[in-house]
Amino acid sequence: MQVNHDNIALTLPAAKNAYGTHLAVVVQIEREYQEMTFSALDARCDQIAHGLVSAGLGAGQRCVLMVTPSFDFFAITFALFKMGVIPVLIDPGMGVKHLKTCIATSKATAFIGVPKAHIARILFGWGKGSFKQLITVGPKLWGGTTLAKIITKTEKLFTVYASTYKEIAAILFTSGSTGTPKGVVYSHSMFNAQIAALKAVYGITPGERDLATFPLFALFGPALGMTAVIPDMDASKPGAADPNNLITAIQKYGCTNMFGSPALLDVLSKHYIHQKQQHIEVALPTLKRVISAGAPANLPSLKQFIKILNSDVEVLTSYGATESLPVSFIGTKELLADTQSATDQGAGICVGRPLDSVDVQIIAVVDEAIDLWDDVSVLPNKEIGEICVKSVVTSPCYYDNKIATKLAKIKTGDNYFYHRMGDVGYLDDIGRLWMCGRKTHRIECETETLYTIPCERIFNTHKMIRRTALVPVRRDKHFFPVLCVELNAPSNIAKKDIIREELRELGRQYEMTASIDTILFHKVFPVDIRHNAKIYREKLAVWASDKINGAGG
Repeated sequence: MQVNHDNIALTLPAAKNAYGTHLAVVVQIEREYQEMTFSALDARCDQIAHGLVSAGLGAGQRCVLMVTPSFDFFAITFALFKMGVIPVLIDPGMGVKHLKTCIATSKATAFIGVPKAHIARILFGWGKGSFKQLITVGPKLWGGTTLAKIITKTEKLFTVYASTYKEIAAILFTSGSTGTPKGVVYSHSMFNAQIAALKAVYGITPGERDLATFPLFALFGPALGMTAVIPDMDASKPGAADPNNLITAIQKYGCTNMFGSPALLDVLSKHYIHQKQQHIEVALPTLKRVISAGAPANLPSLKQFIKILNSDVEVLTSYGATESLPVSFIGTKELLADTQSATDQGAGICVGRPLDSVDVQIIAVVDEAIDLWDDVSVLPNKEIGEICVKSVVTSPCYYDNKIATKLAKIKTGDNYFYHRMGDVGYLDDIGRLWMCGRKTHRIECETETLYTIPCERIFNTHKMIRRTALVPVRRDKHFFPVLCVELNAPSNIAKKDIIREELRELGRQYEMTASIDTILFHKVFPVDIRHNAKIYREKLAVWASDKINGAGG
C-alpha cells in the first residue's frame, strides 16, 4: 500500500523546530490580544490529540468541528490531522437547513464544538443518534465531556498518523451560495500542493504575519511558517467587520499579508473615504500583499483600497473554488490599467493567468454529465464556454455524492480528470482567463444567450448604480431578460424613471445588452452571508417574475 508521509500535520512540528519561539497565532478579543508561539501551539496540539484518543476518537473517523477562530481552533484541527481523524469543516454562514444536511451527509460520528454549536445541535437535531463522542470547547452542557477534562499536561509527543496516498484528510462544506452544499474531499497531498502553490505564486516566506479573516485560509498560516493574526470580527459576516479592529491589528503586529473577501475590502475602502473626508490619514505600510478571493473583484472598491497601501503593493485577486484553489490570479495594476476598460464594455472580468501547474480548458456549454474528455468540444480563444481545470490542487470528488461528482468530473486518458468549475468564461490570445458568470445563471432567450457578468458590468458603470443582476423571467415558451437594479443611495429612487431610461440607452450601445428592456428596482439584493457579494439571482428571478405578473404588488 502506497503511504504518504506528507501528512499536512507535519508542517506544524516542522514550523516549531524552525521558529519555535516565534508567534504562531494571535487572537484579538475585545481589543485585547492573546499570543501563542509555534512551540506552545504544537504542544497544545499534542495534548489535545492524546486527550481525544482517550475519549475514543481514532483514525478514519469523521468529526464535525464547529469552533470559532481561536488557539483551540488551530490546535484541534491539527490534532485531528495528526490522529488521522477526518475533520468535517462546515461554513456556519450557509444556514440551519443546509447545516443539518451537511452533517447528515458527512456521516460523522464525533462532534467538537463551542457551547453555541452544541445548543444548535440539540435544538435542530444535528446528527441525532449518530454521534458517539460529544466534546464541548468551553463549559459543559448536555451530554459528552469537555475539552478541558480530557486534556492532560503531558509533554509526550504524539506520533503523526501515516496516511495512504488517496486517504481523505478533510471534508469541506462551503456556503452553497450556488446550490446545495457539497462536501469537497481534501487529501493530505492536495493540502500540501496548495501550500506549495501559495509559496510559489504569492512569494510567501516564513516569518511573515498574516491578518487572517477567513478561518479555513487561516489554517495555512502556521503551515507556511506565518503568524496568523485573527482580528475581532464575525468571520461569517465580513461586510459587517469593524475596520478599526482590522487596521489596529495590522498596525500592531506589522502584518505583511492579508486575506480578505471583496466585501471586506469594500469595508476598508469606505473607511478610507470617510476618514479622508475627516482629514484623517489611513495607511497600512507593512502590508506586502493583499490576497482577495471568493467573489468577482469590485473594481471601484479596489481603486480606493489600494490608496491605503504602499505604491508598489498590489491586491492579488485569485480565481478558484473550494474544489480547486488557486486556479489563476491577477494583480490590481494589470486589472485596473489593462482590463477595466474591456470589462466596462462587456468583456467579462479578467481573473488572470492560470498557474503553471494548472491546465485550463474551455469547453462547449452543456448541462449534462460528460464521462470522457474525448467527448468534449474544446473551444478556441475568445469563445465563451464552461471553464474546466486539471491540477494537483483539485479535489477528486464530493463526499458520498456520486451524482454531483459525475456532473463535475470528466475522466481523461491518463487516469486523471478535469473539474468543471460551473463558471463560464474564455481565454484571450495572451493566455488570460476571463470570467463571465455562473453557468446556471446564463439566460437562454429565443434568439440569443446572455451571460450575467458581461451584461451587468455595462450597466454598473452608471454613476447612480451600486450593482445590477440579470435574471430570467418566462414568457410563454421562452425566457426574456430582466435587469434588477440596486441603487447606490436610497434617495436616488426618486429619479428611477430617469435612471431606467438612461440604463436602456446605455444597453442599446452594445449588442449583448440591446435586448434588455425590462428594468426593476430592488431595495437590497439578497446575497450570500460568507462573502456578501454573490447575488442570489434565483431569489431575484422569483421576485421579478412575481413583480411582472402582478403577484409581487
